[in-house]
Amino acid sequence: MRFSIYSTAVLLLLCSMVSAAEHTKDTPEVVKKNLKAGKATLVDVREVEEWDEGHLADAKLWQLSDINDGPSKDDLKKRFGDKTVVYLHCRAGTRALYAAEKLKDKGYEIRPLKQGYAELLKAGFKQAD
Repeated sequence: MRFSIYSTAVLLLLCSMVSAAEHTKDTPEVVKKNLKAGKATLVDVREVEEWDEGHLADAKLWQLSDINDGPSKDDLKKRFGDKTVVYLHCRAGTRALYAAEKLKDKGYEIRPLKQGYAELLKAGFKQAD
């Protein structure tokens, strides 16, 4: 299979974006503790169709397709208020890394989770009714 110069450049860009952000080392227990203490918020970056199929009770939806527009610091302030830690999750962890890259340097500590939706349910996060 041959790659054009354009497709090779896009692939390198995506790889560099993923490697620039790293998954948080916070365990699911630490995440739950920070959420309960009001120090953090949990954001689901999956698309609305996935959200509608099931989501975590503590999560807020902010689709990666909307984050890709490059939100401002004011956008984040409206969404998260004074909470400084923002945990991001998706289905498998990759989109959380992309979203983290878009949201970094906005005045919040962005922590993408390696655990996806199903893993977080297994770790004891509650599913929304």
